[in-house]
Amino acid sequence: MEQVGIGVVTPYDFALDRELWRWVPDDVSLYVTRLRYAPLQVTVDMAVQVSEPEQVLAGAANVLAVSPLVTAYACTAGSFVKGMAGEAALVAAMRAAGAPAAVTTSGSVLEALRHLGVGRVATVTPYTTDLTIGLTSYLMEAGVEVVATSGLGLTSQIWSVPYARTADLVRATDVPEAEAIVISCTNLPTYDLIAQLEDELEKPVITANQVTMWAALRVAGRKAVGPGQRLLEA
Repeated sequence: MEQVGIGVVTPYDFALDRELWRWVPDDVSLYVTRLRYAPLQVTVDMAVQVSEPEQVLAGAANVLAVSPLVTAYACTAGSFVKGMAGEAALVAAMRAAGAPAAVTTSGSVLEALRHLGVGRVATVTPYTTDLTIGLTSYLMEAGVEVVATSGLGLTSQIWSVPYARTADLVRATDVPEAEAIVISCTNLPTYDLIAQLEDELEKPVITANQVTMWAALRVAGRKAVGPGQRLLEA
């Protein structure tokens, strides 16, 4: 079986490498690299810090030696905090580093919503209010209506949030007008929640790590692995 590779550039505090691998078929390898450490909590300031194009260019360059087919910038806040122009700048930085193709988490959210034909969403984040508002602004700039939103108010150790807490927030945030739920943050575990919540709420639930891997794998000509997940079956 011939292996192909996907480069993944993450913030320095990313803790969910193993979750990313769960979406990846056996003939794909992930080459994960982290951005330069900075002692910041998860705030708008941190999102700005981890989305500096020169940092992301350097991160993408770090994995070029192993020839990934596509490189993904795996951070939601970092790819929405400067709007659609900021997201495009990150793609351009990875391409400038030599990546043959590039995707970002927030760009992949938009691609997934288009793929599903969804125009109205409810959003769930682990963030403080200012970052949660930033996600709403980004989605609205892209023409997606945000009909309900909520956040956990966390600034650190987001990877330790239990599934049950996230699921309860999704249930509490969902409204009939929402055609889908968007769960933000690549450091928030979601893999085992998606199919369960989709069955319960009877609508798509898309999450940051899911869409990042789905989009990168599509570019690489592979299918993401996620039994029962609507996006992957659409």
